[in-house]
Amino acid sequence: MNENLIEILKIYATQNHKAVSLYLLEQSKDGLIALFNELLTTYINDKNSSTLREFITVNLAGYKHSSEKIGYNGYKHSSLVAGKPLMCEAKPKNFDTESIRQFQNGERKNPPSKLNGQGNFTDYTWGRFKKDKEANLRMLVSGFVDGRLLYIFEFPFSSASFTNRLELQLQKRFPEGDRTSEYLRGASFSYKDFINCPELNVCYILEKNKLEEYKNYIIGDFYKWMLSKTK
Repeated sequence: MNENLIEILKIYATQNHKAVSLYLLEQSKDGLIALFNELLTTYINDKNSSTLREFITVNLAGYKHSSEKIGYNGYKHSSLVAGKPLMCEAKPKNFDTESIRQFQNGERKNPPSKLNGQGNFTDYTWGRFKKDKEANLRMLVSGFVDGRLLYIFEFPFSSASFTNRLELQLQKRFPEGDRTSEYLRGASFSYKDFINCPELNVCYILEKNKLEEYKNYIIGDFYKWMLSKTK
């Protein structure tokens, strides 16, 4: 981490805002640019928090981000749903290229998972599934490589292939319905569960020549499908 960034973080955490301002005023223009770039790089690639990636996904898809921990990730007003905002749930995934080096050097046991339009719902239940279906919810699936956005796809939660995938996992975990204080730890999905949705919307995707630079970090069939969606 940049030494100036370390110092400003210490000042911010232990002193007042005036001290922060004074420290920043002492920095050169190039120093401030370097500090800001380092902060953005660290934050957007944070393995323990997807907040910034979530915000970018929701915002670029045309929704207003919601910072509430309980509830959906964003909303927008729509003429299709009179009097009610259209809610969205974002599932951003970031591929860290450093993890490849770590695997090759034996610092991690398994190779990193390539982008495949994946996402999951933690601690899922039949009750939450029913609520999500009734909410007229929109899914936003996005993929990043080292913080660089590659794609955002939007589709209705109620899409048959998507809900079928979740139902199969819930049925396996709770064949007789929800049980008190028990959850499906992770209800997962991938590109196979939404690419044939008639209402699929490409909110954002890299141009073909730029997307090719990230080919090695994307599952083959998913990459080929994405090439058909970009120019």
